[in-house]
Amino acid sequence: EVQLVESGGGLVQAGGSLKLSCLASGISFDDYAIGWFRQAPGKEREEVSRISEGRPYYVDSVKGRFTISSDNAKNTVYLQMNSLKPEDTAVYYCAAALIPLLITIEYEYDYWGQGTQVTVSS
Repeated sequence: EVQLVESGGGLVQAGGSLKLSCLASGISFDDYAIGWFRQAPGKEREEVSRISEGRPYYVDSVKGRFTISSDNAKNTVYLQMNSLKPEDTAVYYCAAALIPLLITIEYEYDYWGQGTQVTVSS
């Protein structure tokens, strides 16, 4: 059984920080990448970060502010979010994708968490 559980969301002032956690069960980080997505009202879901075999990826809008990391012993992936902006307000989801053999092949996220709300006030 595969399960992803997010935690760590909340209300924070602009410029503040939050650290999100994604506890994964039933998968190995040797085989799966973990992505962080967010979805704001009226907008499409956006992938903001991903970690695959220890290598991080960030969308341009969060580079320098967000840091993704993993603790394999705890089977947990974290998203440290600093210098938060009101535009970061969204429901944040973590998801797991089987690591493809070719980098050019898109990640297919098969498993999703329930989401955690992040609200940044101005």
